[in-house]
Amino acid sequence: MVTDEPMSWPVRSRKVLGEGRVSAFVDEEIETPSGDLIARQYLTHPGAVAVVAWDEEADRIAVLRQYRHPVRMELVEIPAGLLDLDGESWVTAAQRELAEEAELAADRWDVLVDMCTTPGACEESLRIFLARDLRPASRPDGFVLEGEEAHMSWDWVDRGELVAAILDGRCQSPTLVAGVLALETSRLAGRLQGLRSPDADWPIRR
Repeated sequence: MVTDEPMSWPVRSRKVLGEGRVSAFVDEEIETPSGDLIARQYLTHPGAVAVVAWDEEADRIAVLRQYRHPVRMELVEIPAGLLDLDGESWVTAAQRELAEEAELAADRWDVLVDMCTTPGACEESLRIFLARDLRPASRPDGFVLEGEEAHMSWDWVDRGELVAAILDGRCQSPTLVAGVLALETSRLAGRLQGLRSPDADWPIRR
């Protein structure tokens, strides 16, 4: 079976080079299986979830437009957010993000795909859910859009149009690309009924 395998080379030293609101930048000296010592720098990260909210009847997907300062672009994205609330399950976090960012709720949830976003430079792991049987919802009590999110907008986009935009290079958000293409692959392969349950094991986060 083709599968990623858990593995951890020994860490001989660790320095925190800087700390931010979400991540820390760390420098670790690790020992390879041959006994060599190598230095690796990376960002820590609490993990994240994202949602492909698919209106099957109209065949359209809810997408956001959000400014991303590091790349100096307003990206077309799907609802997503950090796993930064203690005790919150992964699917509950996804449900919260969908309500916060698109004012939607869903009666059917499945796991589309799990991924490491940039495994050579960041420890972020991401789970993308498929949400169906959608309905309007209110934002959670006390939630206020701030920063970039205060200037964010969302709308429905035809699924086929979104796939074409990704393959044409017009939409580049990794979360959007992975989620939408995972949906397209599952749909064309007839695997929508066999998607993992919303509480499926997530090995990298054990």
